[in-house]
Amino acid sequence: MNKIPVFIVSFLVLFFSWDLKAQSKLESFFTPSDSLNQPRKNAVFATEGVLLGGTLIGLNQIWYKDYPKSSFHFKNDNNDWLQMDKIGHLYSTYHIGRFGAETLAWSGASEREQLLYGATLGFAFLTTVEVFDGFSQEWGASWGDVIANATGTGLYVSQELLWNEQRIVSKFSFHRTRYAKLRADALGNGFNEELLKDYNGQTYWLSVNLHSFTKAKFIPEWFNVALGYGADGMISGNEDSIPQELLAENHRTRQFYLSLDVDLTKIKTKSSVLKTVFSIFNTVKIPAPTLEISSFGRTKWHLIYF
Repeated sequence: MNKIPVFIVSFLVLFFSWDLKAQSKLESFFTPSDSLNQPRKNAVFATEGVLLGGTLIGLNQIWYKDYPKSSFHFKNDNNDWLQMDKIGHLYSTYHIGRFGAETLAWSGASEREQLLYGATLGFAFLTTVEVFDGFSQEWGASWGDVIANATGTGLYVSQELLWNEQRIVSKFSFHRTRYAKLRADALGNGFNEELLKDYNGQTYWLSVNLHSFTKAKFIPEWFNVALGYGADGMISGNEDSIPQELLAENHRTRQFYLSLDVDLTKIKTKSSVLKTVFSIFNTVKIPAPTLEISSFGRTKWHLIYF
């Protein structure tokens, strides 16, 4: 064997040896502790404090500071956006709470602490945002939002108490619509803004794991059926301030969906890294064949819907 092959073989051995060590360290880091790891627990609380505190400070600077303050007050917005914003609150509190509980589980915290300090994280954060709204003259705190926040937290906590697993998962999907071009200031200008603002393109789902409920051996453990809710034809929260010509062209309608889905957390793997990745992406529904039924009674099949 000449020098070049020896050098190449030596390099490959060193490279893959380093790579395996790196993988091992990564796996070790993401593997949940089987007993309380206080440094991890402290890191979880510190990271959450920095991220959520920084987000609130950023919201105050970007969203609220240019509008006049007022005494704390409530505003009834329960009829706006055909309640799509309320479903969004449920989705957000569910997953922020889920991630809060899972990170505490990673630190080895007790199940009681996971539910008490982790699962309630979404409710605490988004209800604080409601307080900000309440002191802003432009908006106002919403009881509907608070109830939606509590419902999202309750969806997670109740399943942990009943079944010690999440059999029903809140999920999200989005597609761009023509409405953003009609009112870019309200519905977003560009994909990133539209993703947050254009409720016409958002769909929220309850993804149900059939195997967990039936225990049927012929049903794959990862197989889900998803029930979705969306809306269309919305140029603003309500129709009061919209020009008549826009109203005539765009009819507000609720949309209900039935589709197939996958619970990524039910896919069997020994890798803690993959389990973490699957947990993160389990917030989003996979594109799949879907039946749509509108509030006007019209039905439509989608070969692939997202």
